[in-house]
Amino acid sequence: MLHRFMVSTFRRYFTRHMNALRIAPWGMPNVPQQGPVIVYSNHPAWWDAAVYILAADRFFPAYESYAPIDAAMLKQYGIFGRIGAFGVDLDSPRGAADFLKAGAEILSGADRALWITAQGRFGDVRDRPLGLKPGVAHLVERAPGCTVLPLAIEYSFWLERGAEAFIAFGQPMRGQDLLNLTRPDRLKRLESELTTTLTHLSADVQSRDPARFRAVLEGRAGIGGLYDGWRRVVAALRGRAFDPSHEGRPS
Repeated sequence: MLHRFMVSTFRRYFTRHMNALRIAPWGMPNVPQQGPVIVYSNHPAWWDAAVYILAADRFFPAYESYAPIDAAMLKQYGIFGRIGAFGVDLDSPRGAADFLKAGAEILSGADRALWITAQGRFGDVRDRPLGLKPGVAHLVERAPGCTVLPLAIEYSFWLERGAEAFIAFGQPMRGQDLLNLTRPDRLKRLESELTTTLTHLSADVQSRDPARFRAVLEGRAGIGGLYDGWRRVVAALRGRAFDPSHEGRPS
């Protein structure tokens, strides 16, 4: 019940402040039939946590989803610990060890997904190289039966006052196949797959073409408040349907 409440809360919060969450059709997740999943992504903004929660609910409903969060932040927002977040301090060797231990325990269940901002810091989507932390490559050794999915995230302002959030999942990789690589080569492979996915997504975002995406969640178009209220009244007096969007027919 708490999980459903938090998903509903984040959905309302997202639609109040953002215009839409969109996914590229070519980037729909190839969810495995069985076994745990590691989803690793870039980390462009504070909104990533909300995107994780909404994407997990939409695309991985059969999975229990978990995500590491800064230990200090978890103390401040303890309720996240009730819905799958666990605190880590990745700036210390002990914190990295705790992350691997917790990750291995989570991935021991076949119906669990672990979502990781693999850069370990906020980074611009244009940063190259992405600079992924090595923990995600080490984690595969603790869960060789897992499926690993890259997730590209980007935000942009298009026509409405709220920003657009864009996502695309990359090609799935089998944990067992990744184990055939050395740790450095494994990390390079993970970074290469995420970079490829992010580059493809960025090209679609730059096109500013909504037809290249499917809307996962849409907010309320228009400016809102008294201004849109007045426009609505004027449209009604003129016998027109009111469209609050930027491209809508003027009142």
